[in-house]
Amino acid sequence: MVTSSYPRFPGDAIATFMAPIAHGVAARGHRVHVVAPWNPSWRRGEADGDVHFHLYRYAPADRLNTFGYAGALRADVQLRASAIVVSPLALAAGWRRTRRVVRDTRTDVVHAHWVVPGGVTAAAARRGRPLIVSLHGSDVFLAERHAAARRAARWAFQRARWVTACSADLRDRAVRLGASPHRISVVPYGVDTDRFRPDVDLRTATRASLGVQPGAGLVFAYGRLVEKKGFSYLVDAVAALQRDFPSTRLVVAGEGDLGEALRARAETAGLGDRARFVGVVPQHEIPAYLAAADVAVVPSVHDDAGNVDGLPNTVMEIMASATPLVTTAAGGIGAVARDGETARIVPERDALAIAAAIGGILRQPVLARDMGARARAHVEHEHSWSRVAGTFDDIYRRAMDPDTRRR
Repeated sequence: MVTSSYPRFPGDAIATFMAPIAHGVAARGHRVHVVAPWNPSWRRGEADGDVHFHLYRYAPADRLNTFGYAGALRADVQLRASAIVVSPLALAAGWRRTRRVVRDTRTDVVHAHWVVPGGVTAAAARRGRPLIVSLHGSDVFLAERHAAARRAARWAFQRARWVTACSADLRDRAVRLGASPHRISVVPYGVDTDRFRPDVDLRTATRASLGVQPGAGLVFAYGRLVEKKGFSYLVDAVAALQRDFPSTRLVVAGEGDLGEALRARAETAGLGDRARFVGVVPQHEIPAYLAAADVAVVPSVHDDAGNVDGLPNTVMEIMASATPLVTTAAGGIGAVARDGETARIVPERDALAIAAAIGGILRQPVLARDMGARARAHVEHEHSWSRVAGTFDDIYRRAMDPDTRRR
């Protein structure tokens, strides 16, 4: 696997889907080697169980380690100058390391994540092995916005035996960029339903630790604080709820370029201590927050630059936790969450609609619990990580079939 991001330590919030994909594939009997850029926060060593890591260094100074790990884009919209400077060095170093790993491990299949840069690197370094490219969102946006990235993505697509996208929206956009409509599949992310689950004891303890009084509504959201996550509309929605639900509290976990602006927005809206921004929360602690919440919100939007998440992991994790979900249909969310059945779907950028949906859930807790239970049952049946790994296994075998090459 060739990637520009991977969780750098247990609990890291970066590219959380990468680890279960790698371990899920390994659990099916494959030897998995991951090629990724070195990062100063890396704590996994050379292997994590049955997944082996091959990191490459590229930056002449530590402050220039902005390639991958969500460091290349400012607010997920604009390329950072430092990332532009080091990209040629990183691509060259990644190409060298990938070629060496392909040769030394006698690789059968090269699986690239993010067409730009992973797909480009893998296409150049694969030594004739079958190439699969998986799309995750920001890579397609980058190719749509920048001519050089668009040409590079098209070049990688032409060399791929198969392409996967985490949503139908990404699939369609990739086809417009040059991916073959006959060799592309939608493979939504999975979720660990053992880790994300309802837990009454955990709910009680977490609410107490947060100072949430009995009977008070707790609204929770988490993710990088960037425009496409839509958190500004959530802040406005909770402010609008205060008249009818004055005890409702908002907790937001995560950091990002809009952190200060969102905190200021909550203060200006008069939320005071009823809104808490708790910073980055390790992934192993997120289930406790979801168990504690009365409502979890994923207010994703197409941002002003046109960027949108492919399929936020948060949607799957909330559904697995049986926590009532309020979200939009942005990106691939609508293919997983069903309005009135497993979630409340509201229009993008509509704070009053978010407020109304949250209020409806707080007023009807029994119906909300039923919706949460249906959501958990759906992801348990349709979106386990083992099922995702099985899909990738099938794609690998299809890519290795000589007939696929001729089609």
